[in-house]
Amino acid sequence: MKVKKTTRSIIQWIFIILGAIVLAVSLRVFIFDTYTIPTPSMEPAIMSGDHVVVNKLVPGPRIIKNFFSLGKGVKPVFTRLTGWKVERNDVLIFNFPYSDRGRMDLDMNLFYAKRCVAVPGDTFYIENGFYKVKHVSDTLGYHENQRILSERPDHEFAPEIFHCFPYDSHHTWSIKNFGPVYIPERGSTMPIDTLNAIIYRDLITYETGKPVSVKNGTVVLGDSVISEYTFNRNYYFMAGDYVFDSQDSRYWGLLPEDHITGKVSFVWNTKDMRTGKIRWNRFLKKVK
Repeated sequence: MKVKKTTRSIIQWIFIILGAIVLAVSLRVFIFDTYTIPTPSMEPAIMSGDHVVVNKLVPGPRIIKNFFSLGKGVKPVFTRLTGWKVERNDVLIFNFPYSDRGRMDLDMNLFYAKRCVAVPGDTFYIENGFYKVKHVSDTLGYHENQRILSERPDHEFAPEIFHCFPYDSHHTWSIKNFGPVYIPERGSTMPIDTLNAIIYRDLITYETGKPVSVKNGTVVLGDSVISEYTFNRNYYFMAGDYVFDSQDSRYWGLLPEDHITGKVSFVWNTKDMRTGKIRWNRFLKKVK
């Protein structure tokens, strides 16, 4: 009798432990995850050494459709469950889209934290250092750093920091004056010409798998001449709050929605990277 009770008790505990593991994994996959911030590019909102909790319900949990094929040279293909929309000024964690320089890709091992300053359908621009969206009066990003940027003379910046995407003689954009650039929305159709093809070619190639080139004054997608294109993904403009030193959309372009992991909600733990001491004043601090 004792043996039977002991066996039943062991089985019950096995089910409890397995249930707890399934619950923990499910929460990490569908609801939240944690990340460590290694750089100061988002200061003062989040600091190097912060450990943050990320809400995956914004814009919705990603599910890898070809999970069992990964590790065989196959790139991940995601489907996204229904979630909440990304809003301007949300701080997001995302996979860096250009780990393979020269073309857009998705690196599952490289994550960035930046602030979304423009959402699909927006027309974004930087005017004398200040971030703006046409017909929107909201303050975007960390305004104080933008003010300091606007007051610094252009010659004080190194050329590789001052000059911006798309690095073209027709678009002499800088960190102080950038755009305007339309942020594509899923289903939106826009004219494509020899001037804007350089801005959107990586996005179009990412969606179609075909190269975009300019030949004899026309835009060619694969082997076909195009004059317009309908986007099948949403895109975002991402910016670091520390505007003087941040590898963000000013330098590499627009972020596809399938790269987004989630929205940074709060700091759950943090240590000063220099001293190793816990910064208690940031414990459970909400990120906004």
